[in-house]
Amino acid sequence: MEELEAIGLSARLLDAGDQLFAQPWTFEKGVVAADGLPTDGRMEIAFAGRSNVGKSSLLNALVNQKGLARTSNTPGRTQELNLFTSQHMPLRIVDMPGYGFARAPKDAVDKWNRLIRRYLRGRVELARVFVLIDSRHGLKANDKAILDMLDETAVGYQIVLTKADKLKPGQIARMTDQTLEAIAKRPAAFPFLVATSSEKREGIDTLRGFVARLLDDQGMLAFEETGSD
Repeated sequence: MEELEAIGLSARLLDAGDQLFAQPWTFEKGVVAADGLPTDGRMEIAFAGRSNVGKSSLLNALVNQKGLARTSNTPGRTQELNLFTSQHMPLRIVDMPGYGFARAPKDAVDKWNRLIRRYLRGRVELARVFVLIDSRHGLKANDKAILDMLDETAVGYQIVLTKADKLKPGQIARMTDQTLEAIAKRPAAFPFLVATSSEKREGIDTLRGFVARLLDDQGMLAFEETGSD
C-alpha cells in the first residue's frame, strides 16, 4: 500500500475505483465521425493500442464483464470509436481503433487515423488516454508515432503494460524501467505506468484507482465510504 500511496493512490481512491467499476457498464454506441460524439458532460478516458495488444480483454477485466468489449484475433476489427457508459456514473470509456495492422486496406487505415486525430484535438471531455503496450515487446515504432501524436495534441496519456503474466517478475521490472526511461522527456506522458494481466487480474485495481483519481481531480468522484482507510 505504501508503494501505491507514493504515486498518489490512497486506499480511498482504490476503494472508489472498485465501486466505480462494480456498476453495470453497457455499450453506448460506435462513432465513425467526430461530430457523432456526445456532449453530456461525462469525463472520458480512452484506451489505445496496437491490434492484438489485449485491449478488449483489458476493458472487460476493468469493468469485470466478460463480453462488454469484443475480443478477436483479427487485427483491425475495431474500426470506430466504441463508447461505454454506466448509468449515473460521470464517466465514459472510449475504445479507440487499434493501430499497427498491416493487413488492413490503406484507405481504411487513413480513415481510422483521421478519426483518432480529430477525436484527440480539442476534446475537452477527454481526461487521459491509456496507451497499451505489450510487455513482451515494449515500445515499437507505431507506438512511438501515437505518443508523438498525443504529445503534439497535448493530450495526457499513461502507459499500461499488458500480458504481464507472460513474463517473469524481473523481466517486468526491466520493461517498466525501460519504458519509463523512454517516456521521461515526453511532455504529455504521465510519469507512472501500470503493469497488468487481464487473465490474472494483476494491476486492474491499480488502473481503477488511477481512473478514480482523475474523477477526484475534477471534483466528479462520489462513492460510499466502506472503512478501507
